[in-house]
Amino acid sequence: MALDDIRNRITQAERAAGRPQGSVRLIAVSKVQPLDRVEAVLDAGHRIFGENKVQEAAGKWPAFRERFDGVELHLIGPLQTNKTRQAMELADAIHSVDRPKLANTLARIAQERGACPDLFIQVNTGEEEQKAGVMPAEADGFIADCRGLDLPVRGLMCIPPADEEPSLHFALLAKIAARNGLDGLSMGMSADFESAIALGATHVRVGSAIFGDRVPPAA
Repeated sequence: MALDDIRNRITQAERAAGRPQGSVRLIAVSKVQPLDRVEAVLDAGHRIFGENKVQEAAGKWPAFRERFDGVELHLIGPLQTNKTRQAMELADAIHSVDRPKLANTLARIAQERGACPDLFIQVNTGEEEQKAGVMPAEADGFIADCRGLDLPVRGLMCIPPADEEPSLHFALLAKIAARNGLDGLSMGMSADFESAIALGATHVRVGSAIFGDRVPPAA
């Protein structure tokens, strides 16, 4: 099974980097995947999954959670402010905290609920205009602001530009995390997760290499 291959590659990458086995968590990115493929991965014992959209997650995971114990859901796509409450009710972690308005909304709802998912701040390491994320030069200040709101910031996340060497971006993210005392690094996808592990990734987000090519819904 493809899942076993990815797990083995993660173990080998951990060993090559001199890291303990199990130090990297595999997020199986199940966005836009048929339910039978997701169920097969659940049947194989995997329990950590990632979704991009709150609406898709809401339509998929409550039913799976009734059938499978221990499911951990990570939201990894851009989060609209008006979806924040629903996201916080669904997810165990949100990897795309990227702007003050969202941080303030998370803080307000966390106070109301008395609970908050683990949070990762998305850093736009490539400084791409079309991509979400705080700019690297503003990351330290934003991290401090989020901590000032008593938000549980566990780490940082990035999505490197498609046409650049990803390891440069992984190294930058690790440097920002280290100087801010953050241990969590959500970085690395199907094509580059081994490079991410070599540079300290604690969470890798792998979709197509596990599930196969995505199957978009019919128009």
